[in-house]
Amino acid sequence: MSEIRRRDPRREWIARNRLHPEHASVLADLGGIGGGAASEWLGPNGVIRKNPHAIGFIGPNGVKRIDRSGAQQGGHAVGATRQAVQDSRRQVEIPEPAFLVAVVPDMTGGRLSGHDKDLLGLARRLADADPERPGAVLAVIFGQHKGEGGGELKEQAFGEAGIDRLLHLSDDAYAGFAPEARLAALTAVERELAPRHWLLPDSPLGGADLGRRLALRLGEGRDERPATGVWQLEADTEAPLGWRCTARGAAESLDIQRPLPRVALALAECAEPVDETRHAAAPVSLAETIPSAFSRIEDLGQVAVDPAGVALAEAEFILSGGNGVKDWEGFHHAAKVLGATEGASRVAVDDGFMARHRQVGATGTWVTARVYLAVGISGAIQHLQGIQTCDKVVAINLDPGCDMIKRADLAVIGDSGEILAALVAMVEQQRGGQRDAA
Repeated sequence: MSEIRRRDPRREWIARNRLHPEHASVLADLGGIGGGAASEWLGPNGVIRKNPHAIGFIGPNGVKRIDRSGAQQGGHAVGATRQAVQDSRRQVEIPEPAFLVAVVPDMTGGRLSGHDKDLLGLARRLADADPERPGAVLAVIFGQHKGEGGGELKEQAFGEAGIDRLLHLSDDAYAGFAPEARLAALTAVERELAPRHWLLPDSPLGGADLGRRLALRLGEGRDERPATGVWQLEADTEAPLGWRCTARGAAESLDIQRPLPRVALALAECAEPVDETRHAAAPVSLAETIPSAFSRIEDLGQVAVDPAGVALAEAEFILSGGNGVKDWEGFHHAAKVLGATEGASRVAVDDGFMARHRQVGATGTWVTARVYLAVGISGAIQHLQGIQTCDKVVAINLDPGCDMIKRADLAVIGDSGEILAALVAMVEQQRGGQRDAA
């Protein structure tokens, strides 16, 4: 048999075109690992070509990680599921910690937000600073946060987020905005467990207010103020706790450095989230009974807000339309029924279907929504950059190979008008049934 290598120009073209429907299978035939994409192949001129999209693996947060040592090539090929990556994490057990780092996450909607995970990454840095005398991260969460049917907690990834001990205070007294009751509980934690550090998110969702109240309570009789707006830590042997922090001040126009106090309120992106280890997240309880605090604050519930008046940068649920939307009246009706803030791609804005301040992307507004529903948007690189911090992305598109479908956590292939109409009908039917039952 001849040893001359024969070329197949069409297969080579498919291998270079990652949007082609047969792209993955052709790369697998050309030498992909485990049926995934090939990292290199022989080009038409006899030169070895490398596919940069096939190097590395998908991390637990959906971010591509690259291991240049080559250790991941055999165990984690491109396209590995998040569960497989989580199973590969190193298990860490700290049975007798030298100290505790207490974290009070916001737990928006019953789940750890991106800000919470950054805060836990900062706590892990404080706890793991001394490998011979490691500390443990204690998370204190309030409220029920039950999943469907009132079963387990909605959030199940406490261990993956870096939590060693979990204190869940589920009494109804902590539900809603109850800073006095929560402060009494944190004071009881301080008396019984005496954490070395207290970390809370410096956010308007409750962490900023509760953190300042806690610092005032713990600092009674001592002239020590909390550190607010913290975004960076560095070791300092001359500081009382061995750390110096950098915080934003003067309307975020100035960086202030000071020794890290016991109570710190950190900004988002203060540290990298934990993504290489899994911790026990063992449940703990307090031995003493938490005294009931007299509350002078009554929570009257959330105020109804028109989603159309919410700025894109602050919206939690965004319905965004692109070139694939043909029925804009139906799109606006769907946004009203779903209670979503409207957004758009640049093409839809340039065509005059949406206002300029509704443009999402690097050339428009960077959004941090918990749910981003992209309708008829192919996914230009500028648009994908603008939604990279969204928690969940749902895409409706006719093209199964577009970049938005690849980015989405949930993809629906079909006509956007028909799918939105069916979704609206389902929501209206469910609401009608609830009114009849009432």
